[in-house]
Amino acid sequence: MKVNATNIYNGVSINKSQMKTSRRTFVKAGAMAALGTALMPGSVLKAAENKKPIRMVGVQLYSVRDDMGKDPLGSLKKVAEMGYVYVEHANYVNRKFYGYSATEFKKILDSLGLKMVSGHTVMGRQHWDESKKDFSDSWKYTIDDAAILEQKYVVSPSMDETMRNKYDDFKHYMDIFNKCGDLCNKAGMKFGYHNHDFEFSEKLNGEKLFDIMMKSMDPEKVVVQLDIGNLYNGGAVAIDIVKQYPGRFENLHVKDEILGTEPGEKYVSTILGEGIVNCKEVVDLATKIGGTTCYIIEQESYQGKTPMECIKADLEIMKKWGYKS
Repeated sequence: MKVNATNIYNGVSINKSQMKTSRRTFVKAGAMAALGTALMPGSVLKAAENKKPIRMVGVQLYSVRDDMGKDPLGSLKKVAEMGYVYVEHANYVNRKFYGYSATEFKKILDSLGLKMVSGHTVMGRQHWDESKKDFSDSWKYTIDDAAILEQKYVVSPSMDETMRNKYDDFKHYMDIFNKCGDLCNKAGMKFGYHNHDFEFSEKLNGEKLFDIMMKSMDPEKVVVQLDIGNLYNGGAVAIDIVKQYPGRFENLHVKDEILGTEPGEKYVSTILGEGIVNCKEVVDLATKIGGTTCYIIEQESYQGKTPMECIKADLEIMKKWGYKS
């Protein structure tokens, strides 16, 4: 704990001799601390200086969704061979991940040297029982199975429209998100929410949904997995959001965007560094002031390349930028 000398003396009646004694004691303690540092073995000091922050660079498997649908084992092997250590799932159906039970899937990941750091499973209305004021069994199973995979994050990607069309309902579900944070904490994990675009384009009571969420969700209980690409279709700019909410984005979806050529979304994802997001600048800032330690690469559009080629290129770019597990 850092001690503030003004806080020690403010509001307390201390005579001059006491003040001098306190200051002598303070100076003496500081000198001893400096001496202790000077006498520390060089190897210890060097280790402290060279200690690097823990960085988890992974890939959202939705990036290679067709490959995973056809051959999950072969696809995961390719992902591991590229140099990925961390992965994030987007397929949990009937208590199975890509067709495998949690225990089976954990063994597969272990055999390939992969770690399921995070996972996407939508938490909807059906997962909260209003009569019991408790989560449904199906959602409790979601948390249990995520724990078997040793996930760090259980992330709900997006939100049903019926949960966000009335201000009071929306606030109510923010309270439930906080309760889910408690549930995940008990299992040694964190609950998270992953944005798309509507959080920035839709408003309730004249306020953007994202701003309501950031004020309502307890940062000690709910992690915001900021997708720095998705928000562009909602009219937001990634670097501005990172600046607006420092310290809130420990889990980041790293994605770049270009103008799309097909009807639908204005912007579509592309290889990192080739779009409008200024990804390196955003990631660097998020690391510096956003608290980011987990970086999940995602690309959903490929501009003539294969999904596997794209996520391999994305990882190499992240490494060039200095981000590797």
